Amino acid sequence: MDTGLFTANNVWMMICTALVFFMHLGFSLLEIGLTRQKNTINILFKNIFIICLGVLLYYLGGFNLMYPGAFNGYLGFAGLGLEAPILADGSLDLAYNEGYTYWTDFLFQAMFAATAATIVSGAVAERIKLGGFMIFTLFYVGLVYPIVGSWQWGGGFLSTLGGENGGFHDFAGSTLVHSVGGWAALIAIYLLGPRIGKFGKDGKANAIPGHNLPLATAGVLILWMGWFGFNGGSVLSADPAATSIVLVTTCLAAAAGGAGAFIFSTLKHKNYDLTMMLNGILGGLVGITAGADLMGPTEAIAIGFLAGIIIVYGVALLDKLKLDDPVGAVAVHLICGIWGTLAVGLLGTKAGLSQFIYQLSGVAIIGLFCSISAFIILISIKKLSGIRVTKEEEVEGLDIHEHGMDAYADFRLNQY
Repeated sequence: MDTGLFTANNVWMMICTALVFFMHLGFSLLEIGLTRQKNTINILFKNIFIICLGVLLYYLGGFNLMYPGAFNGYLGFAGLGLEAPILADGSLDLAYNEGYTYWTDFLFQAMFAATAATIVSGAVAERIKLGGFMIFTLFYVGLVYPIVGSWQWGGGFLSTLGGENGGFHDFAGSTLVHSVGGWAALIAIYLLGPRIGKFGKDGKANAIPGHNLPLATAGVLILWMGWFGFNGGSVLSADPAATSIVLVTTCLAAAAGGAGAFIFSTLKHKNYDLTMMLNGILGGLVGITAGADLMGPTEAIAIGFLAGIIIVYGVALLDKLKLDDPVGAVAVHLICGIWGTLAVGLLGTKAGLSQFIYQLSGVAIIGLFCSISAFIILISIKKLSGIRVTKEEEVEGLDIHEHGMDAYADFRLNQY
């Protein structure tokens, strides 16, 4: 084993782990910025809960459910907790995974695990019961996400579609992370219904402005930076050639996503909409995540630019369907996640009809499983304890009713 390379791989993976962890701050700032100040603490509480419980659940069983070793390709479990691989002489197998330690692998993957629930948090903001959301998170992060991950990253059946030379490809999780969260978000906002005042009697959508766009902007810039760890770390080594092209395609797609959303939202709405541009950046990042390792710079720009356009029309489609998503999570993570996954069969080094079919199959299978799972979990919670707060709680704000405090002391605006 090359000690220098082993150390470099581990250091790079640890840096990427920190960057992905930092993304949770970005999600928090984005969500509170795009929603009303009376719900700020509630949203921050959910995000802190997600990362704390997400890591613990991943330690308890998620990691071994997602990476069970030899299994039937559909469901496997390597046991509770963490048990590092031991060599025949009793020493720790430091390079068990081709160049980095077991502990590094766990921590990097744990940072991904909570992201699916964070995506849902933004979509259901301002009207979901905190207790119901926490129960949902336990099941979705603890079971659904690891099972889906095992089908591809754990060596399951999706990774072997078409034999050794074929297979579903999702480099860092356009579908395995973002669409997993996106499908749950879609089911959740359907079951919850829209916020009070979102849709008028004529069915037209009313804008409910967020209270702090500077924070939302800071959140998106933090997420953009964190994505260098999200995608860059998914190379799973510090290889200069592989890592550098992934970082370039990631950055170009983000920039193109922002540009595409800016241009088409301006043409459609006749104004310069900052929130559309911010979500366009995120759409570009989600879109490139499936194929960041397969695309060249021009292809990355094309994927990102089209993702930006998708954002504009995806948000409009949700409004038309009377589905209320305060932060645009479904358009960003689900619709652009699907686009990015299918793009692997259309552009890049694996493009072709057979690859497109593998990609489409993966999207359909995971979409069906996640939608059914999310529906069962949420409808069960709805029947047992309810998932939506009362009208009084929603109008006055969840911070006061569920937390007994204000985010901004001595500066409360009653927004109804």
